[in-house]
Amino acid sequence: MELRNIAIIAHVDHGKTTLVDKMLRQAGVFRDNQEVQERVMDSNPLERERGITILSKNTAVRWGDVKINIVDTPGHADFGGEVERILRMVDGVLLLVDAVEGPMPQTRFVTRKALELGQMPVVVINKVDRDAARPEEVHDEVLELFMELEASDRQLDAPFLYASGLDGWASTDPHERTDSLTPLFEAILEHVPAPSTDEEGPFQMLVSTLDHSTYVGRIGIGRVERGSVSVGENVSLLPFGQPGPVPEGEARRARVTKLFSFQGLERVEVERAVAGDIVALSGIEGVEIGQTLTHPEHRDRVRGIKVEEPTLSVDFTVNNSPFAGLVGKFVTTRQLRDRLFRELERNVALRVEDTEQPDTFSVSGRGELHLSILMETMRREGYEFQVSRPRVIEKAGEDGTRLEPYEEVLVDVPDGLVGTVMERLGPRRGELQEMKPSGNGITRLRFRIPARGLFGYRSEFLTDTRGEGILNHHFLEYAPHAGPIQGRKRGVLVADREGEAVAYSLFNLQERATLFIAPGTSVYTGMIVGEHVRPGDLDVNVTKGKKLTNMRAAGSDENIKLEPPRELTLELALEFIDDDELIEVTPDAIRLRKKELDANRRKKAQKAMAAGR
Repeated sequence: MELRNIAIIAHVDHGKTTLVDKMLRQAGVFRDNQEVQERVMDSNPLERERGITILSKNTAVRWGDVKINIVDTPGHADFGGEVERILRMVDGVLLLVDAVEGPMPQTRFVTRKALELGQMPVVVINKVDRDAARPEEVHDEVLELFMELEASDRQLDAPFLYASGLDGWASTDPHERTDSLTPLFEAILEHVPAPSTDEEGPFQMLVSTLDHSTYVGRIGIGRVERGSVSVGENVSLLPFGQPGPVPEGEARRARVTKLFSFQGLERVEVERAVAGDIVALSGIEGVEIGQTLTHPEHRDRVRGIKVEEPTLSVDFTVNNSPFAGLVGKFVTTRQLRDRLFRELERNVALRVEDTEQPDTFSVSGRGELHLSILMETMRREGYEFQVSRPRVIEKAGEDGTRLEPYEEVLVDVPDGLVGTVMERLGPRRGELQEMKPSGNGITRLRFRIPARGLFGYRSEFLTDTRGEGILNHHFLEYAPHAGPIQGRKRGVLVADREGEAVAYSLFNLQERATLFIAPGTSVYTGMIVGEHVRPGDLDVNVTKGKKLTNMRAAGSDENIKLEPPRELTLELALEFIDDDELIEVTPDAIRLRKKELDANRRKKAQKAMAAGR
């Protein structure tokens, strides 16, 4: 049986998962009358809510006599760890680019990884049926990107197709519409090479991803690099290290209890798998991503999976607020620690470390979204915890200089708001690299900025551009420290007592602040209830009711009209908080609080800091 292994890579919202839906349908995976939900590959509830792919997933279709293994990958750079390990399983990539937006920062990031590994690209310019589509210009932009990334001559000759993933058609001509994705399947078969493998040699496989089943335990997924493997066979699990032979004493023997191949959206049990196919196998206790499985007598370790280091870290702490333990099922230090270290089994870009404080753990990731997805997953599982303000991970240069991570920022804004964006990013140490018109009254700006400079900027950006701007960013490089950057300019409103918020009190406060709570919300001393319009914090009583008298005037209570409170998400909270504040995360709420709840102690601490300066 002929094989093709291909990964689909694209920027967020360029239509990758929608295209996979249509490929599955046209390849006959679903019956004609079968009801299938949209974006069927986004099976995780968080993926469906946010409309993004977070976890890479495998599927397979048959086109003629060829089996095509397809891997759907995340489009956001924060989940680059998923992409980097997946690319080791495939021989080609389907690069999807929006016909309006063109190549975006995350497109560049993932494409660079694929080209470095020698993958053959098939370029699909998607959404060519949009009114503002500019397929010819985007074609040239993709070629420029390939040249910038030093693609080989073979990769520069990649085929280009023009498609509408939503309508399920592809064409080799930007001005010609077809009625199916047949040109896309034909391009994959023609240009993506079959895996070059040795089916007769001794078994060898690199574990690229993991899954877990309550019935069979941990499942290792990867491509069989050499030979074949059958159910019931003994294999050796090799420890991490450099490529090459491994002594028998260092390897651990295991037995393959079940073997699965991918077919459509299903895993199908098989008795034997051969080189080149992507398979899942169980029975290997303690298997980790990046380890090699081999024949017991031929213990050759392959090159492991290199994942770029995290750039951002936060502290996870056991919840110690007055509301701790009221809702969560898992609230102890041991439960929090076990859950964080368990996440390392499949989240290869994450780092978790113990700290000097026994109830605090340092968690490092690739960005705010990467960390907030972990927090959201844990709160839905019933965990309670607190999170500190993010901080960038600095490095020391070869000559001892202090280095920090820089981001490349791509901003699309209406022409009249270009000055506002430049004015905001200047004090944040942003350097304008490029400015060009994108058409339809939109200008594209490209900045280089320290990762610290983006903390708290997204909400400012949305306000400044009235929701019309689009901001994308990704990690660029480590460079010399940029110096001090001004943090949040406004203070906060802090509750000075425990109780329930009253509409009368909130009405009197809303002129001085943007509120985070609604009437009836339970608050405690030290909890942050709003953003002050001026610098400096303000202790307030949000539980104070209106004094009652025996005189009533008609309509005297009708003047209390409250603006809707600002809804706190984890990403917004991470951007907003300052060094002396924490996010309290529970299954039913996200709250902001001061680290020191007592107002008098906070004032003493501030005086001590001021004296120390």
